[in-house]
Amino acid sequence: MKKILFLTYSFFLVFISFFSYLFLDPNLTYLHNFFTGFSYSNRGIITLIYTAIVFLFFVFYILFVKLLNKGVLVRKDILILIGISALGLLFSYPAMVSYDIFNYVATAKVSFYYFENPYLLMPIQFLNDPLLLFMQAANKTALYGPFWIMLTSIPFLLGFGQFILILFNFKFFIFVFYLLTTYLLNKLNSDVKNLIIFALNPLVLFELFVGGHNDIVMMFLVILSFYLLKNKKILLALVFLTLSIFIKFASLFLLPIIIYIVIQNIKKREISWDKVFVASSILMFTVFLLSTFREEIYPWYGIWFLAFTPLFKNKLLKGFYLALSFGLLLRYIPYMYLATYLSPTPLIKTILMITPVILYLIYMIVFRKLKLRVKK
Repeated sequence: MKKILFLTYSFFLVFISFFSYLFLDPNLTYLHNFFTGFSYSNRGIITLIYTAIVFLFFVFYILFVKLLNKGVLVRKDILILIGISALGLLFSYPAMVSYDIFNYVATAKVSFYYFENPYLLMPIQFLNDPLLLFMQAANKTALYGPFWIMLTSIPFLLGFGQFILILFNFKFFIFVFYLLTTYLLNKLNSDVKNLIIFALNPLVLFELFVGGHNDIVMMFLVILSFYLLKNKKILLALVFLTLSIFIKFASLFLLPIIIYIVIQNIKKREISWDKVFVASSILMFTVFLLSTFREEIYPWYGIWFLAFTPLFKNKLLKGFYLALSFGLLLRYIPYMYLATYLSPTPLIKTILMITPVILYLIYMIVFRKLKLRVKK
């Protein structure tokens, strides 16, 4: 049974990778031989397939959780599934849902090819650069902190000027930090039942291995900070938290928690780490909500609070985050079908995002009431 399940899951992931190439930009000359234009002329079919993918992804995920709880799957199986997930999606086309990875490449090129300051000069100012044909946000200076710019030198320089190699170097770079984060989470909570909550969450896998988003790098440094704090290495923990802030400023919101832990350590008081991780996830969820005031809620921002889910016991909050993960992946549907960010796309995005959460909360209220009646 396990072999059939793993094989089916593998084929499913490979299908997603092949499906992603239907979204190729016609101006992406590096992959012009793969361009079909199918997604541009068949938006209804594409949207239906994507919707089915999201539903199936969560069916697999829930199935893995249930089989793990029944003892059918063990730690080794989960590690295999993590490997299958990474390899199955690693070579997918990232701009299926987001062009961010192209912005990473462009910013790195400004810094390490043109040797200019990416905070002063925009990619669009380098006329005739082939990246301008297909990237978005070419008219913006660097969107991320200086530590991220420094880190991008690794995948960029190891690409030796070859765009395709550079592109997949960035994806592999994200893969490495996913593994490192998963390893740290396992060190903080060795129960594999908790590890699966983050490591195989469809939103996490989709946004990291398809989209290639750098949020996992920020969160790796955050989790590393907590790991060091737990081991009384306060100064080093503060260094890594600072580095995290210099990737994205979202982790700055964790400073009150960090200060609390430091004070408790100085006073040699016992720390309730479960409460610390719940509070940390809620703070990152708050930043996630506040992102609406800056621009909009992006699905990959969910990684900020999901990274804490293996570290606390609160099942209600875990269920809430899982329902929201489902809703966040549904946010791509309106643009995929309508091909516009204008009305009614924003409204439909919001409805699709909050519907699974509302249904989950209703279910929990009804379930608890029924449970209380049974007890009486």
